[in-house]
Amino acid sequence: MPNSQCELCQQQGDVIVKADEWRVVLVNDAHYPGFCRVIWHEHVQEMSDLPLEKRTLMMNVVWQVEQAIRDVIQPDKINLASFGNMVPHLHWHVIPRFKDDMHFPNPIWGQVERSINPAMRERAGLIPALKAAIQARLA
Repeated sequence: MPNSQCELCQQQGDVIVKADEWRVVLVNDAHYPGFCRVIWHEHVQEMSDLPLEKRTLMMNVVWQVEQAIRDVIQPDKINLASFGNMVPHLHWHVIPRFKDDMHFPNPIWGQVERSINPAMRERAGLIPALKAAIQARLA
């Protein structure tokens, strides 16, 4: 059941694809163009709270989003993370990483290593193609 105190239960964001049990949201982060979240609609905290078939469904969506980001944005690396420490609602971060991004090789929540690279603005121009690729993979 949705939780009225949960940010992810209430907030839709820039939804790329929405299905009965999950949605894919584009995160508005100029430093990390193509950063997406895969959010389970039902308010559950952990992957193990879901039955096997729903865990499999969730991970299949994560992998399809990852592949679309790899195909379109062509990052050096993809980071996958499911924290939920601040928002205890099941969701996965799918983050394209580049050797020239602000934090590389640290996590994006870690120590900044360099100033923002102007190439990130160019990569942001790929967002419409990324949205179309995610929609096609999850149609």
